[in-house]
Amino acid sequence: MDTMRERFASVVSGLLDEDPRLAVVLAEIGTDGFRRAAERHPDRVVNVGIREQLLVGVGGGMALTGMRPVLHTFASFLVERPFEQLKLDFGHQGTGGVLVSAGASYDWPAGGFTHMAPGDVALLDTLDGWTVHVPGHPDEAETLLRRACAGGNGSGEGGEGGVGVGGGGGGDRVYVRLSAQTNARPLPVTGEGFLTVRRGGPGAPAVVAVGPLLDGVLDAVRGLDATVLYAATVRPFDAAALRAAVAGSGAPEVVLVEPYLAGTSTTAAAEALADVPHRILGLGTARAELRRYGTAAEHLAAHGLDPRSLRERITGFAAGAAV
Repeated sequence: MDTMRERFASVVSGLLDEDPRLAVVLAEIGTDGFRRAAERHPDRVVNVGIREQLLVGVGGGMALTGMRPVLHTFASFLVERPFEQLKLDFGHQGTGGVLVSAGASYDWPAGGFTHMAPGDVALLDTLDGWTVHVPGHPDEAETLLRRACAGGNGSGEGGEGGVGVGGGGGGDRVYVRLSAQTNARPLPVTGEGFLTVRRGGPGAPAVVAVGPLLDGVLDAVRGLDATVLYAATVRPFDAAALRAAVAGSGAPEVVLVEPYLAGTSTTAAAEALADVPHRILGLGTARAELRRYGTAAEHLAAHGLDPRSLRERITGFAAGAAV
């Protein structure tokens, strides 16, 4: 099976042939995957070199002309390093585009903390209007990438008067968070809302499993009374699905299992249940930096996101214990 990142390169290379609005902007990372596409479309596959702020600036400029830019590099270089450019060149300018990241929270531990971005989704949460996809399988990544690349009508939405400065737009703003970690099988994601993959009994806790953590969550709750929701699209947060999952429970218990900073979605879940007493446990990557290389699997376990740790934490929470 190919990886999410390999699928990204093949799918978007094909879309470049079909959609003259589409452009890919790279900062050295990922250029091999787009080598043939660059030969066919040298004006729409642009490598700016190791200049991530420029990567976002060029993408924002393309969007102002009505193009649909797709920007790609490691998450830490795509969201964290050029955050000001994302805030201004897309948010303030009212333009749209697609960010496609690699590396996730700790996919390449040997690269060190410079190549890890556990806070990327939380950081984007400080900006308005971003859709965030976190696929758990290459097939899901393809579906969500095709949707993202086709998204929007180029009219723009920001700024006074409802259009981007300069009259461009490039459509909606989408972040697709790719990972080397995958689930064994894809689910029929649509880019909207959560899927119910396991239904518990009345009053059972609802566990929201995000992207590539679904298989681990299902393993962790085997034999337990729990409802499991699958989220490959986390923003907008599907409040209706969460409410439906805990309907009939006097004091709902919700566990969020996210492959990035723990607690990133607790506020959204709390707002969804604001009118009922509830308890929420946010599991994810810890704030403390792991100052060792190791493997991705070792990082998963160190953050308490492996099946054994998840089971202990979920059952402890359901029993009212501190976790």
